[in-house]
Formats: sequence, C-alpha cells, structure tokens
Amino acid sequence: MSVLSSKILNGDVRGIARAISIMENKTNRTGVSEAEELMKEIYPHTGNAWIIGITGSPGSGKSTLTDKLIEQFRTEGKKVGVIAVDPSSPFSGGAILADRIRMQRHSDDPEVYIRSLGARGALGGVSNGTRETSLILDASGKDIIIIETVGVGQSEIDIMRIADTVCVVLVPGLGDEIQIMKAGIMEIADVFVVNKADRDGADKVARETRAMLDLLKNKDWIPPVVLTIAEDGSGLPELVSKIDSHKKFMHDTEAGIERIERRLNSEVENLLLSRLVVRAWQLWGENKSNRIKDMLELKTNPYAIVDEIIKNI
Repeated sequence: MSVLSSKILNGDVRGIARAISIMENKTNRTGVSEAEELMKEIYPHTGNAWIIGITGSPGSGKSTLTDKLIEQFRTEGKKVGVIAVDPSSPFSGGAILADRIRMQRHSDDPEVYIRSLGARGALGGVSNGTRETSLILDASGKDIIIIETVGVGQSEIDIMRIADTVCVVLVPGLGDEIQIMKAGIMEIADVFVVNKADRDGADKVARETRAMLDLLKNKDWIPPVVLTIAEDGSGLPELVSKIDSHKKFMHDTEAGIERIERRLNSEVENLLLSRLVVRAWQLWGENKSNRIKDMLELKTNPYAIVDEIIKNI
C-alpha cells in the first residue's frame, strides 16, 4: 500500500486533502493512473459511512441545514465529512467557497472534515470527483458523509447515484411549489425537508407534498416529509430519525438492497464509459491531422473514422 493510502486510512488531514486534489485533477494522463491506483487501494476499506445528499433549489437553506446536521451528528459522537459542491468561479475555475464559509464554526473540530469542490461545468448538481471524494472520506473513518449539491433544477439528479439517502429541500415562497415537485428531483427524494417552516405557506408545501406522495402506488419506501427551521435547529432530531429509518430500510429490505446494487452497477458503467472515452480520444489524436486531410479530400468520412477507432479500442 502506498504512503498516501496509509495516511488516508489513518485519518491524516493532509493526506486526505492531497488525495482529493488528485481526484479533482485526474483529467490529465498521469493523474488518471495515480487516481485509479489510489482508489484500488482504499476501496476495500470503504462501505462503513452513510452518505447523505442534500439537494434542492437555490435559496432553500441547504448550507445552513447541513451545518445543523453536522452539529446533530457530532452530539451523537459520529465523525462527519462534508462535501460542499459550489459553482465554479469563471475566473479561477475553483469553488467560490460560500458553502464552506457557513460551516466555519466546525473547522476546529478534528472529527469534522469539510471540503468544497467546484462543479467545473458538471451539470448534475455534483462535480466529477464527488464519488471518489466520498470514498476517500469513507476510508478515512468518517461515519457520516454529507454532500451538499449546487442549487439544482429539474434534471440535475446525479446525487442519487452517489448518496445512500437523498434529502430534497423545499421552501415556501419560491413560486409554484407543485411545479418544483413535478420536476425530476421529485422522484429522487428519500426524505422531503420543508425548510424555513416558520414562513407563511410552509404547511401548505408540506400538505401538497404529502398529497402527491399519496399517489405513489406499489412503492416500498414512501418518503416522509419533515418540517425544519435550520436557523435554530428546529426539526433536526426528527430529520435525523427519518434518515436513520431510511438507512434501516436500505439494509433490511430486498428493495433497499436492490437499489444499492443498481448504484454499484452505475458506478462500473460510469468508470467504463470514462475509460473508453479517454482511449478513444487517444486513438483519434494519434493521426488526427492526416485523417482530417483525408476528409477534406473526401477519401474518408467521419463515420468510417469512428468505426476504425471503435475497432481499435
């Protein structure tokens, strides 16, 4: 085992930070190899942490909710890792770090590790290195990993392919809540959180959400609806209780185990696709100039070139 892997397993903060940076920069040829070897070494030591996804519209209070969840889990003595996916800066390409600033009060706690990741153009609410980062934190000994996504719309549902429990945060006063709930994120929730429940309309949002859930037929898990006020921590114990109930469902039922299996299948498919794309680009780049010249002279065509590349992978 490499020195870096040993540092991760021992919970070394600098080692964890270095490993996550490798994952974020794995697009270069050297980084891919280093990243893959690292993941092969630490993967047998993963599977102990419970991964919670916090997703929802911008302005719904996801960061404050995450901050309070950290506090709640720490009172239970659990070690917590947080991945805050921020919009990437158009100037530096890095994360703006606004989410991390809101959780700054936990920065002195040695059992809490918070890392911001830039979305870097990824459109699914998470970054391309989020899955690997969660595995690194898992291997480092964290009991709970919270992933806070970029503020999402109706098609940004990649968090369901990473998290064990997905909490979709709704909030009153953002317009037609039913339209929000009809969107794609409606179907990825394991728990609905109506945050800012002290505002007018919160009960209406909760009522309408439960009404829509009543229409679900033959579903093994019906997402509960929890009202919270993240600013003062109201409703957080109930939220944690519902997350624990979902964890039990995932471990103890056939439907839950099937979902875990589907996620593992998706993980292999994504890795396979990434590897094939890298190899295809390499083959295309080896003789690109001559092939483009042949196309200009109509000696070949893009379809024939792609067939050749696929054949040589």
